[in-house]
Amino acid sequence: MLEVSNLAVHHVRADRFSVAGGQCVALSGSSGSGKTLLLRALCDMEPNAGDVILNGVRREDVPAYEWRSRVSMVPAESGWWSDIAGDHFPGEVPDKLPDLLTALLLPDDVLGWPVSRLSTGERHRLALARTLCVEREVLVLDEPTAPLDGEATAAVESLIGARKSAGAAVIIVSHDEDQVARLADRSYVMTDGHLSAGAPA
Repeated sequence: MLEVSNLAVHHVRADRFSVAGGQCVALSGSSGSGKTLLLRALCDMEPNAGDVILNGVRREDVPAYEWRSRVSMVPAESGWWSDIAGDHFPGEVPDKLPDLLTALLLPDDVLGWPVSRLSTGERHRLALARTLCVEREVLVLDEPTAPLDGEATAAVESLIGARKSAGAAVIIVSHDEDQVARLADRSYVMTDGHLSAGAPA
């Protein structure tokens, strides 16, 4: 269970919300309303105030790197610090990675490609694979299917559903009402930096 209360980061405020393992919470709101800032604060990637607790452990009681390994974010645009795609994955590639790449409709040899060869959608799916190849307690996904076509979107949604079923808590930013209906157990709306409950998902 991820529990959040009195979270404040710049102009963004979230009084109280939670997401349990096996649940998905969706966030929506106009561009610039503060959704990404909220996600970054949850992952301790932005200075903020308030209480964030995961399964009884307070965020400030563990090192930042450990918190981010448990509450992991896939941003709308991921960074690439090496020219070869595979350099962005753990030194010892997990056994599940080949199946994960297949599930994301990526070629078997994609890890050997230069990043410059990857399309926007391929880079986005690789960033997702980089996070999903390790078990995470909370997945924080900022518009995970925005640059994808229908087939790739369905593949990503299937993986998100599988992680929910395996007990992960999921927080997703999406502007697609149909996607929210498919994935989310409940939804919230960000308006001018304030988070409020949305229509039932």
